[in-house]
Amino acid sequence: MKFFIDTANLDQIKEAQDLGVLDGVTTNPSLMAKEGITGAAKITQHYIDICEAVDGDVSAEVISTDFEGMVREGEALAALHPQIVVKIPMIKDGIKALKYFSDRGIKTNCTLVFSVGQALLAAKAGASYVSPFIGRLDDVSTDGLQLIEDIRLVYDNYGFETEILAASVRHTMHVVDCAKIGADVITGPLSSIMGLLNHPLTDIGLAKFLEDYAKGNN
Repeated sequence: MKFFIDTANLDQIKEAQDLGVLDGVTTNPSLMAKEGITGAAKITQHYIDICEAVDGDVSAEVISTDFEGMVREGEALAALHPQIVVKIPMIKDGIKALKYFSDRGIKTNCTLVFSVGQALLAAKAGASYVSPFIGRLDDVSTDGLQLIEDIRLVYDNYGFETEILAASVRHTMHVVDCAKIGADVITGPLSSIMGLLNHPLTDIGLAKFLEDYAKGNN
């Protein structure tokens, strides 16, 4: 399973990259604004900076909601760096844009997916990634993990190559559960990845080893 980090914070991206397990980055205008990055020129440069900080795919989101606008923005984004994946919303014109980019060999990430039907359409249109938002489904008392499982079943039934990118991951158990179900990718905050390191028995065991070593060298 691939690990992506969902942020526009370069320090966090570099920390995850230095850990040696980061496969890519997802971000969006809201995450950019959170870091104080606004205006087309600054956002464009920040996407380039992110690409230079990591080795894998970097999802960059269009803000247009019409086909022509998505194509125009998506082509400009894809031209910024070879690692850019054009992030397209799950709407009617978004499906058309996914097909347009797929036919031209430009990688895409279909975002804001909340149903199996939407995921099926995205795969049919040739999306490289499909992003079901599991945390947001949990927020409205719907089982986000069940959606991942259902999409996995449908994609496996028909051999779709679209990768399931579990988005809106909130915590470490989301990561573990997605791995059990068979999500191809998870994207979440740095804390959801770093949390996999933690176990009290590891801490206790290491403390004991160090204590015994110290006793033997006194």
